[in-house]
Amino acid sequence: MKCAKAFGAAVLALCAVTGLGAGPAGATGGVELPYPGPDGVVWVNGQVGDGGLVSGGMSKRLPTVLTVACEGGGSVRVTMESQQTRVAAFTVDCPVGTTGVGSATMAPGLVEGSFSVGIDASADTIGWALVVTQPE
Repeated sequence: MKCAKAFGAAVLALCAVTGLGAGPAGATGGVELPYPGPDGVVWVNGQVGDGGLVSGGMSKRLPTVLTVACEGGGSVRVTMESQQTRVAAFTVDCPVGTTGVGSATMAPGLVEGSFSVGIDASADTIGWALVVTQPE
């Protein structure tokens, strides 16, 4: 996992992924999204099963984009909260042998300061990756 960006004087306060580890036998944790560059806030690759993260340092003056990729058969339910308000919720189908991708874009001001992302996988063997960006 990599925390990719701080905004001016604001520093990412906390960046943690839950459920780290090798995962169950047969897990497909090789899912990756490309490096998000300077717009990246959080970049997480190679996770398996349920998980998520919490972080901070979001600018209220920029839009926020959450992208999740997965594979392995089944689906992942993705939720994002900021300031104790759900700002995004979507499901991504996770095919076998290829990667499914889903995304949500939040308008400026919707995500501010801290945020959390939750991943609820329909099976413990589903591999996933996510990236959160604030394009300028």
